[in-house]
This record gives sequence, C-alpha cells and structure tokens, in this order.
Amino acid sequence: MDPMTAATSPRRVLLAAPRGYCAGVDRAVITVEKALEQYGAPVYVRKQIVHNKYVVQTLEKKGAIFVDETDEVPENAIVIFSAHGVAPVVHEEAAQRSLASIDATCPLVTKVHKEAVRYSKDDYDILLIGHDGHEEVVGTMGEAPDHMHLVDGPADAAKVKVRDESKVVWLSQTTLSVDETMETVDALKERFPNLLSPPSDDICYATQNRQVAVKQIAADADLLIVVGSRNSSNSIRLVEVALQSGAGASYLVDFAEECDEAWLDGVTTVGVTSGASVPEILVDGVLDWLAERGYADVQVVTSAEESIQFSLPKELRRDLRAEAAAGESAKR
Repeated sequence: MDPMTAATSPRRVLLAAPRGYCAGVDRAVITVEKALEQYGAPVYVRKQIVHNKYVVQTLEKKGAIFVDETDEVPENAIVIFSAHGVAPVVHEEAAQRSLASIDATCPLVTKVHKEAVRYSKDDYDILLIGHDGHEEVVGTMGEAPDHMHLVDGPADAAKVKVRDESKVVWLSQTTLSVDETMETVDALKERFPNLLSPPSDDICYATQNRQVAVKQIAADADLLIVVGSRNSSNSIRLVEVALQSGAGASYLVDFAEECDEAWLDGVTTVGVTSGASVPEILVDGVLDWLAERGYADVQVVTSAEESIQFSLPKELRRDLRAEAAAGESAKR
C-alpha cells in the first residue's frame, strides 16, 4: 500500500475466530494444573505438555518439572504424557520405573494411534504423512514401527517402498495444513492407485478451523501476526497459510514485545490470530501493543464456532472422584 494512503486510511485489526486453545490443549493444561492440586508438587511432565513457551513457564512456576525422557523421573513419582502422544514403549518404561502415569494425549491423536494399530494388524503398509522428529510423529510411528513409513511432503512420495501396493493406507500428523496433506496424498495416489484413506479425516478440527479463519482475513491484511511458539507445527502453518492466502506479510511471535514497529510501515489493516496451544492472554498482549500504536479498532471475523470438549484423563478423573467421595463421606 502507498504510504500516503496508509497515513490517511483508518487503522484496524481483523481478529480471527476461532483462534488459540483447542479442546485437546485445554484438556492437557488443565490436567497438569489439576494434578498439581491433587497430588502436590512436583509433578513430572514428559516433553512440553503443549508447544508453547508461556504455558510451560507458567506450569513450571506452579511446580511442574519438564523432562525429555521417563528415566529422568524419580521412581514412584507421577509423570504426565504430553498432548502429542507417546509410543507404547514409553508406557512400558514408565511401568518399569513404577511411575504413576497420566496420559494427556489429545483424543484426536489417540484416534490416529488406534488406526495405526488396526491397519498394522491387517498387515497394511502405513504411510504416515508428517514431519520427521515431531513428537506426534514419533509417538504414532511407535505404535506400528514395522508397518510404518514416514512421508515428509510430496517429494518423499517418490521414495516410498511398500511390500504390496494393493494394501497401502495413509495416516497423517494432525497438525499439518489440509492443503499440505492433500498435496502429499495426491502424490502418493499417483504411485499407489489403490491407496486407502483413513475412515475419517485425521487433520484435527482445530488446525483446520484456524487455517480457514486465517484464509478469511489474509487477503485484507497488509500484515498478519500469528501468536505462537517456533516449535508449534500448527502455528508455523498459520504463517504459511497467511502468506499463501494474500497477506502482505506475516510473522510468528511468542510475546507482544517481539513485534517490530517497522512491520507497521505503510500498514492500515493488521490480521491477528494464534496457534492451538496459545492462551488468550498472549493475544491480548499483541492487541494492546497494536492499540498503543493506533490500531485500536478490532473487528472479530468468525468463520466457525467450536463447542467440543474432552474429559480429563481417566487416571486423574478416578482420583478426583475418590477424593470427592471421601469428602462426602467425612461430612456424614
């Protein structure tokens, strides 16, 4: 946009909805908070409970200790598995160390794990579309390592070798973009015409909804700010989707202080959204930063309504119920 036009045009913010916490992240974070209340600190968490720097720092202050592997957890302690899921061997390691484990894996990731187990029992070659090294991919591949092949993008499709081209199925990391996944699926189908699709779309509803919301505002945004951490796959995708959908520029920030005033040169419309593991307080910080610089007119653009909720992990529900029952009994 011409700088003279920008100087006279009204400045505004287009705030994407839905954005931020999804049901799986909300469940995982509450799991750690409730465990700390129920059992007292410290509670150990294998890997980051969700991929967000602020969330991890906040839980650490409350008494959560984050570790990379179960062998870092003292025997007989409590360990919580992150929202991204773990391989069966991790459950076995926890049992061997007499750890009380609480599984905070997102139910949508658990669904993919179950599909991997089912197709491996039917002796399919499973093509897992995802990013090498991502925690969710590591966990899913651990369910059926002898049947699983990682396909990290369309270029990888040419390298895959399977035993029987008539028995091949694809699964997906849940936090990829829909467009990215289907581009890889199309490349795989060219090689394997009998490629079977999973019974339901494995891209999680929250990932898809946040990308649709960004697409809705991107073309009108001279700048689109995504709040999220750099190890958050779905947050990185939102930046990519914004640029592909017409945003003049797009940047990923953890906190408002990472925003650069130079980004606002010649800008009248700023889009704002956040990844699925981002609490709203961080978005509020960015909106305050923008308001201080003349972008106080915030228009919420809603592309979908989300009402899904997940119950807490069964291990935690059991202990919370037992405590509640004991409390009721003591009153009588």
